[in-house]
Amino acid sequence: MNVTLAEEITLLSLDDESGAAKDRASAGWAVAGGILLELAVAGRVSVTDGRLAVAGTEPTGDPLLDGRLAALEEWTRRKSPRKVTDWLTKDQSKAVGATVERLCERGLVAEERGRVLGLFPVRRYPEADGSVERELRDRLASVVLKGTEPDARTGGLVALLHAAKLHRLAFPDVPRKQVEPRMAEIAEGQWAGQGVRDAIRNMQAAMVAVTVVTTTTVIL
Repeated sequence: MNVTLAEEITLLSLDDESGAAKDRASAGWAVAGGILLELAVAGRVSVTDGRLAVAGTEPTGDPLLDGRLAALEEWTRRKSPRKVTDWLTKDQSKAVGATVERLCERGLVAEERGRVLGLFPVRRYPEADGSVERELRDRLASVVLKGTEPDARTGGLVALLHAAKLHRLAFPDVPRKQVEPRMAEIAEGQWAGQGVRDAIRNMQAAMVAVTVVTTTTVIL
């Protein structure tokens, strides 16, 4: 089963049994960033010096990516200047919602509805089919823990996880100091072609900028 980077990050962030989201804020930025990265690699958007532009609106064939591309195209027509950080801030909650909905449609997670303290509605998404996540974690372990050369897709995923500081989502039982240097090395993108490498670096810079702005706002 082919899944997007956003779906992979979401699977890592959802507790398999309870369905609760872990590292919700950081994972949200990574999900939105993953969608942008895939659209950039597919030639549908360009990211240069923090600016975002739609390069083509032809369908990618993936409902999740095409849905976010349509929303992005509408936004870029109304918004100027078109900063990546503005789009990530605007779209992250919708991107997460669309990604979870797609995972439910695929039968990878199941939606459970309940109430906290009997008052506040809550939705959780426990695992329904763990095969995709198991393959994903095996692939991450191979490139990060065993030193296997990553392909472009896995390298991009590691770069996003590293930029969003989601090391524990990928490796909950391994000390961060043991995985961070290798993830940083992969994030440099020497395994990738120049176009993919540029897209990854632009997305990393945008995500770091969003994180800094968010942290500063919370402190103030």
